[in-house]
Parts: sequence; C-alpha cells; structure tokens
Amino acid sequence: MHKPGDVILGGLFEVHYTSVFPDWTFSSEPRQPSCQGFDTLGFRHAQTMAFAIDEINRNSNLLPNVTLGYSLYDNCGALVIGFSGALSLASGREEQFQLQENCLGTPPVLGIVGDSFSTFTIAASNVLGLYKMPMVSYFATCSCLSDRQRFPSFFRTIPSDAFQVRAMIQILKRFRWTWVGLLVTSDDYGLHVAQSFQSDLAQSGGGCLAYLEVLPWDSDPNELRKIVHSIKTSTARVVMVFAHEGHMIPLMEEVVRQNVTGLQWIASEAWTAAAVLQTPRLMPYLGGTLGIAIRRGELPGFRDFLLRIRPGQHDSNNYENSIVNQFWEDTFQCRFAPPPAGWMESGGALCTGDEDLENVDTEFLDLSNLRPEYNVYKAVYALAYALDDMLQCVPGRGPFSRHSCATLQRLEPWQLVHYLQKVNFTTTFGDQVSFDENGDALPVYDIMNWLWLPDGRTKVQNVGEVKKSALKGEELTLDENKIFWNFQLKEPPQSVCSESCPPGTRVARKKGQPECCFDCIPCSEGKISNNTDSMECTSCPEDFWSNPQRDHCVPKKIEFLSYHEPLGICLTTTSLLGTFICVVVLGIFTRHHSTPMVRANNSELSFLLLISLKLCFLCSLLFIGRPRLWTCQLRHAAFGISFVLCVSCILVKTMVVLAVFKASKPGSGATLKWFGAVQQRGTVLALTSIQAAICTAWLVSSSPAPHKNTQYHNDKIVYECVVGSTVGFAVLLGYIGLLAILSFLLAFLARNLPDNFNEAKLITFSMLIFCAVWVAFVPAYVNSPGKYADAVEVFAILASSFGLLVALFGPKCYIILLRPERNTKKAIMGRGITK
Repeated sequence: MHKPGDVILGGLFEVHYTSVFPDWTFSSEPRQPSCQGFDTLGFRHAQTMAFAIDEINRNSNLLPNVTLGYSLYDNCGALVIGFSGALSLASGREEQFQLQENCLGTPPVLGIVGDSFSTFTIAASNVLGLYKMPMVSYFATCSCLSDRQRFPSFFRTIPSDAFQVRAMIQILKRFRWTWVGLLVTSDDYGLHVAQSFQSDLAQSGGGCLAYLEVLPWDSDPNELRKIVHSIKTSTARVVMVFAHEGHMIPLMEEVVRQNVTGLQWIASEAWTAAAVLQTPRLMPYLGGTLGIAIRRGELPGFRDFLLRIRPGQHDSNNYENSIVNQFWEDTFQCRFAPPPAGWMESGGALCTGDEDLENVDTEFLDLSNLRPEYNVYKAVYALAYALDDMLQCVPGRGPFSRHSCATLQRLEPWQLVHYLQKVNFTTTFGDQVSFDENGDALPVYDIMNWLWLPDGRTKVQNVGEVKKSALKGEELTLDENKIFWNFQLKEPPQSVCSESCPPGTRVARKKGQPECCFDCIPCSEGKISNNTDSMECTSCPEDFWSNPQRDHCVPKKIEFLSYHEPLGICLTTTSLLGTFICVVVLGIFTRHHSTPMVRANNSELSFLLLISLKLCFLCSLLFIGRPRLWTCQLRHAAFGISFVLCVSCILVKTMVVLAVFKASKPGSGATLKWFGAVQQRGTVLALTSIQAAICTAWLVSSSPAPHKNTQYHNDKIVYECVVGSTVGFAVLLGYIGLLAILSFLLAFLARNLPDNFNEAKLITFSMLIFCAVWVAFVPAYVNSPGKYADAVEVFAILASSFGLLVALFGPKCYIILLRPERNTKKAIMGRGITK
C-alpha cells in the first residue's frame, strides 16, 4: 500500500499470517513464496498507520506545509519476506531510483514503523542500524532490542519484556505470592523472560520459583503431561505463563484432562486477550486469570475511516486493490469475478463491492480494545513530531556540524534519529510518549482480569495499570474490588512455600531448598523480633528483657527485699516486735530498778544491753527497702557496732560475775577494785571503739554501694549492696565472733558458781544460741542470691537478738512479774529456799 507525499514513512505489518515457499530445484528460476491466510487484525494495524498519517496531514499545527506519505509492506508471517520488505523500504522502489542519481532529495523512506515480531525486527534492525535508519516497532518486546550498541536506531512504543517481568513481580508482591510456577516457550522470547524473571525476582526479594517448565514447540503430549503433573503436585497456587496462544491451547487441553483446578493463572501480553481460550470449557480453569495487556487506547474517527474502505477494480498489478479485495472476500465470504473454479457450483457468492461492513459481524470493526493499533498510532506520531522538531530548527543553532540544520530538500534518516531520541508529546488519550536512552518508550500496561459471568459468558475487564513515569518511577494501580477470583471464598489465594514467621520468631533456611522455604525458630530469651519474617533476633538493652511472646522488650523486673512483699512485711514486723519487747523489758527494769533482781544483775549494764539489743532490732530495718548509698554504708556499720556493743556488755557482765565469785573467796577482796563501774564502762567503750574504727576504715577504703546485679536472673535486675571490701566485712564479722566466743568461754567457766540464780548459765546459753546462729549464717548468706541474702542476714540479726533477749531477760522478767516472792535478797543468795 502506497501513498505519495513530501516525506514517506515505511511500515511493516503482518497482513497474511503464513507463507508457502515453493520447492527450490536450482534448475530453474526460483518462484516467489505466496502469502496465505488473511489476517484481519494485521490489515487493521496497517490501516491504523494510514489513518494516523491522514490525521496528521489534516492537522495544521503539526508539520504544516509538509505532506506525509506511506509505503506499507506485508511480511506474510515469514522472516525472509519481512526482511526483504525492510530492505526494499530502505533502498526504494524501482521507479524511485532515478531520484537517487545525484544523491539529492528525500530518501525513499525517512523512518519505518514495524515490525510485529521480535525476530523479524532483530534481523531488519541489525542491517538498518548500520545506516542509522530509524525503526519504531509497535509489537517487538524482546528485551535484547534495548541494546543500543547492536541497535543504535531502534525505538519502540511497546514496553520490553523486562518491564513486563517487573510488572508481574509487582503483582506478586501486591498479593504476597512468594511461591510461584513459571511456564515459558522454548524460544528467545521465553528464554529471555525466564532469565530476566529469575534475576529480577532474586533482586527484589519478592519470592521464589517452585518450578520452571519450558513448553515444547511441537506440543509433545508426553512433555505436556509431565509439565501439567508438576503443576498439579506443586504447592504453588500461582502459575505465570509467558507463551503464545498457540502453545496455550494444547497446554489447557492437558490441564482439563488432568482436572487441575484451584490455580491462579497470570498471563503475559501474548495471550491475555486470546478469545480462543475464553470458552465455557476452559473458564472453570482459567476464570479469574490476571493478565498483562498492551495499553488500550481510543482513536476518535478511526471507525469512520475504516468504513470508507472500498474495493476497487481487481487488478493483479495493483497490490493495494488486491489486498483490499482480499479483505473484502475474507470478510463477506465471497469472491470477485472471475471466481475460482468450482466456487459458484459449491454455492459461493460473487462480491459486488457494495456490501455494507456495518451489517456483518467482524472483529475488524470491534474497536473496544485498540491495543496494537494504539502503539502503531503512537509510533507514527513519534516520527511525525520528530520530523516537525527537525524542520523547525533555526539555521545556525542546529545540533549538527557547524550548528547546521536539516532541510526538507536534504533530509537524512540519521538526522531524524537525533530528534526521535528527544521527542516528547502527549496523545489525545492522555498518555505521555518519550524514549529513554535505550529507545524504549515510557512503559505502560493494563492489568486485565478474566471474568466468568453467571450466565456462562466471559468478559475481560480492566482492573488497573502499571506504568513508569519520569517522576514516580514504576507504579502499580490496582482496583482489587473489581477483581474476580475463581475460588470458593472469592478471595486471593495463598501461595507460599512456608507461612510467614510471626514476630517473636526468626527465619531459618531449609538446607538445599529455595530461600522461600524455611522454618520459624522462636527467639531465645533476651532477644526479640518485632517484624514479620525477621532474619535475626535482636538483643534487648541491658535493663530490658524479652516478653513471653518475644516480640518486644519490657523493662526487667526490679528485685529487692521490699516492705511490700510478704517476706519483707514479716521481717519488718518481727524487728518492730523485738524493739517493742526491748522497750517493755526496759520499762519493767526501770520500774523495778530498786528490787534485788535488778540490782543483783548489774542494772547499768542491763540497761545498756537492752538499748544495744533495741539497736540490733532496728538496724535490721536498714536491710529492707530499695538499696541506696546511705543505707548500704550504714547498714553494716550499724549492725557491726550494735552487736559489738551488745556482746561487749555481755562480756563485761561475765567478767563481773567471775570477779564477784573470786571476791567472795578469802584473800580476794582486791579483785572487785579493778571491775568497778568506771572500768566496766571503759571496757565496753573500748571494745566498741575498736569496731567503730574497723567500720570507719572499711567505709573510707572501699565503701559498700548499691549495685544492679543481672547475673542471678536474666529477666530481673537484683538491687543489692555490694560490700565493697570482703576483707572489711570479714574483719567486722570476725571481731563480733571473737567477742562472742570469748564471752561464751568465760560464761562456760562460770556456769557452776554456787548461787541460786546463776547469771553465767544464762549467758552461756545465750552465747551458744548467738554463735550457732552466726555459724549457720555464713554458708546460708554466701549461697543465697539477691534479696534472699539480705533476708538471711536480717533473720540472723533477729534470731540472735531474740536469743539474747529471751535467754538473758526472760527468766528475770518471769521472776519480777510472776514470782515476786523470789525477788528477795535471800532467795537470790539461795537462803531459805527449799530445793
């Protein structure tokens, strides 16, 4: 099909879908192959280019004063014919050769729209690229064509397969399908897709392939049976297919035979709109299919343009009339005169040329899905806009050598390539068209969904789009409410190898399996993961611990011997009780201070001993409550000094008892002179001062301090007082023990003194209790963790204090309060009492 003009654009289209090649005997001149199988849609593609050029010629704002013409060739579905057509377009027809003698004037064609197959386009562009002839394809999707080194003058208005793969990966990520199967054809299209898909999927971290199967070209039943069996037995519920509809038909026949249902199919643009698959027999299996489709556009006035097509007088030399006649014959199932032999006899009709296209059901006029046509339309306009920019160049400011411009009389195809690279316009449908550095247009795809209606009809509806813009990058828009899901729950299926690991667990890869197959391992104590599918568990900060669910850190429990817990309450109550009893005993002794019982027991030392016992009971309160610096420093000092004061009083008491006993013997009157009241006070003060000096040295050199201990329990912080210096603590306890043992030994020596009321026996018993308690304290203290160490020490203080209080003052209070008749000098001296 040809139309003259100031500038000619070429086009390559598939108007016939097959060719018959004659046998080459090499004994006669080879005959040309014949084109067969009229392709109605391919013819419409060619008419779209004619329509676009007609529209441009009528547009006064685009290419004014320039008329575009076209020269369109049929590739007949054969590489050799398509390649021959491309070379014919580049070199010109025979009648144009005289225009090229002086190498002036416009070239035969300035640019070519086509071809429809990647293989044909690769072959033609390899040669045309050597001469920088621009070629804008509307249907070749192979990602290999983006190689600018091999194809320097190639452009296309259809996205490459690389973008289609990324678009599918976005759909997978949208519905969290991480375990999918992939079917591809065994050609460059399928193998390039498989390679691109695997690399892009790994980079995006969006999922894994459960299987990759290559569909055989010859549709071998055994191979298809194995492939469908793999699909059926796989746990992947999503199947992506990059194939032509010719491969899908035998595949789906095998799917029906094996009754493989419950799958979500994802279709490539090659079969998304395949009406041959949208049958009642296949829709139970293919219903709900999501597919990538070429962008649909609308071409106002295109229908009227198509309706103006009319056949002319049949002339075998006029190919344009011939091809329109073939279209007419194919559409109305008639033949122009003279008809083929036997046509009329078999009931065939003759074509008149007056048939009405609107009265026949043909897909030629179904303009609801103009997808390849829209790409053809954009390709023609891209060449026109580039030519318009080139002709508007201002001399002296041009992009070529010496800032020259191209002129209509001296146009070169390579000059158009420069402007085509920079072209940028918006179609009437609202799509922006421009080319990147690889010649690829800003990609845009429609997302289609196969809807199975209740009445058995099928519908392919648009549910979204995926496109790439200069500002926002790749962007997926999807209306999920419109999507038909061919499942019982009418929801997207789950397609994962392993369920997502919830927070609190981490992913553990399964050896020898894809990364999407894993186990979920709970985080160990002290570590958390607060995200789904965490690869590692993170440790909590020092003062925090993991909660039972291991999904967030919580502050560690703080443990110390508290006033609010039962143990603390009991010890506090016992301490206050002991203090109260001391006060009561002190009151009894004060009230009966003139009685023989009180006076005979060295009342001054008794009062001092009761005060020291009261201090012992009270100092235990310093071990209860949250440790602070002052309580840590005071607790051991108060404890050590209080007990030394107490034991010192007992020791002096014991020494006084021995002194009195010796003084009662003949010749020992001078002994009491050294144990008078002053000496007693001095001894107690001296012994206590030594302990005070020990405590002072300890506090100055290595003072006890509060400490957060995390060693006892991982999930608790134990607040405790570290002693600072173990030697200081040992010396403090050792000094108390030394005095206690000394008191015990002296009292033991004096236990058999011949008095009715023997003070030495009581002291011996009290010291025995005291020493037993503190000997048991040491191992118990060392082996008790945290607050229980404080509880053990408090218990030892209270037990030893109660032991001294009861043993020393219990019998005396009993006599004073309950047996007053024994509270006499005679009774105490052992006279007048029958034993």
